[in-house]
Amino acid sequence: MTSLVDTSGKPLEYGTAARGEAAGVEAFTFGDPTPVLDRRDILDYIECLDNGRWYEPPVSFQGLAKSFRASTHHSSAIFFKANVLASTLVPNPLVSAQLVKELAINYQTFGNCYVEARRSRTGRTVGLRHSPAKYTRCGKEPDQFFFVPGLNDEHEFARGSIFHLKSPDINQEVYGLPEYLSTLQSAWLNESATLFRRRYYNNGSHAGFVMYLSDAGMNDEDVGKLRQALHSAKGPGNFRNLFLHSPQGKKDGIQIIPISEVAARDDFFNIKNVTRDDILAAHRVPPQLMGIVPGATGGFGAVLPAAQVFARNEIEPLQKLFSEINNWLGTNAVRFEPYRVNLGEKTAA
Repeated sequence: MTSLVDTSGKPLEYGTAARGEAAGVEAFTFGDPTPVLDRRDILDYIECLDNGRWYEPPVSFQGLAKSFRASTHHSSAIFFKANVLASTLVPNPLVSAQLVKELAINYQTFGNCYVEARRSRTGRTVGLRHSPAKYTRCGKEPDQFFFVPGLNDEHEFARGSIFHLKSPDINQEVYGLPEYLSTLQSAWLNESATLFRRRYYNNGSHAGFVMYLSDAGMNDEDVGKLRQALHSAKGPGNFRNLFLHSPQGKKDGIQIIPISEVAARDDFFNIKNVTRDDILAAHRVPPQLMGIVPGATGGFGAVLPAAQVFARNEIEPLQKLFSEINNWLGTNAVRFEPYRVNLGEKTAA
């Protein structure tokens, strides 16, 4: 909200100067900056609230879902890990690559993933499917889970039909939390920088100028020719050069005054690069595996060693985590091939 005050601190009404009163110094305030996700929209890290039947997550899963595509590198890193993990699966009638990819995306985005077992009357597992972590809640009783897609819409799963895989948290043990929470501010800043630059171009502030003509040697006919030349430079003829000859012209007789700078002074490229590095560091994905073009002449280094280290430090731990589903099923249904990067080929043990 805009407020105007004069030098004495009293409110100043609009149009005061137009009525002939003495104009003093005016101070304008336009309100405080508002963050993208204000207040407790996401980082409401207090406790897992008890609503009587299940526990609420310690952070807003709605906010995490909104932030999933806030940055190109944030969502791309999650998809990249999920794709690599799914490609190493040994598929079988119970577990498909699609199921593993869905579980991996949920696990990395929310720090939780849920596997629902569909069993026959005899108790034999006939199928597995994932329950979206955004809407799945842990009940108060042991082995109790709910699916809550809406405010007044809930479904309780059969006891023993849900396997919960979670990323450990240091403050509570009901839900897992994703590993990238510390870099959410960088993801939001990356998004804000992109949105600011889009609005900057869309509102036309990046183009346009005022041609100030004060040369007494220019008559009306010359001004008309200049106007016509500028007018013909629009449309298909834009970006054409213009030659102006004024024999009796004086210095600064013709001035080009830009309406705005050609580039917004928002340090756009530095913000994008720094926030990108923060996001990739949180996901621990080498930039050369993400298809990022290096800005320096030295580049990011060889791709093969980076891929080998990434496979050992990131993919193998995920494989072992997801293999814990076998202990719950009582069968070796989830099996992965060792991912050994050798000239881009996948080699089984």
